[in-house]
Amino acid sequence: MPALPPAFLDRPIAHRALHDKSQGRPENSVEAIRAAVEAGYGIEIDLQLSSDGEAMVFHDYDLARLTAVEGSVRARSAAELGAIPLRYGAAGIPTLAEVLTLVAGRVPLLIEVKDQDGGMGPDVGSLERRAAELLAGYDGPVALMSFNPHSVAALARLAPDLPRGLTTCGYTADDYPTLPPATRERLRGIPDFDRTGASFISHHWRDLGSPRVSELQAAGVPVLCWTIRSPAEEAEARKVAGNITFEGYTA
Repeated sequence: MPALPPAFLDRPIAHRALHDKSQGRPENSVEAIRAAVEAGYGIEIDLQLSSDGEAMVFHDYDLARLTAVEGSVRARSAAELGAIPLRYGAAGIPTLAEVLTLVAGRVPLLIEVKDQDGGMGPDVGSLERRAAELLAGYDGPVALMSFNPHSVAALARLAPDLPRGLTTCGYTADDYPTLPPATRERLRGIPDFDRTGASFISHHWRDLGSPRVSELQAAGVPVLCWTIRSPAEEAEARKVAGNITFEGYTA
């Protein structure tokens, strides 16, 4: 399996890029990505799928929180999404292709593929395929990850030379009310690490004391964590994690 490049462990990673709406830099925006590159941080971004099969850099499934438009991301084309300005910024929703051109290998890029099945199941593939196509010619440190193990397995088939990991957490009922209890229990144990050919995990920082995290770390697996929002949280998380994703302060 491809190893996580050292660049993902030698500097903090800006969660959804270096966003700060008071400075005109919404999350996952070109403004936030440009600021992270200029500061030398690694960058974490999220991918959703457009109606015409394009990989869009956007976190939510619905447009309402981050734009003045309502409705599903997946119901609109890439051109339509690109014309929708993000709240507190000037630019529209970027494509992965645009972000790759902007970053151009200058800092590490950690890409989370959002679950497209709706329940962490096997109905995935289109978004992973498009991401793999775009990354085939990319020259720079990049890694892919997803909460959905089926997505990570698809990435292993479609982009076998790119490092991939599992985004993980304690899967509480409060945080994941739509997932069946059995699914939450299964995913909590991170049982798919070997099957998916993962080379790292990015785990919720408040659950870093999990025995399974300790087990993986003892086996030499790099452990990233999310999402740190203060120096105090960072100090606590770094007792376990090899690196952090952060927002809301300067790490």
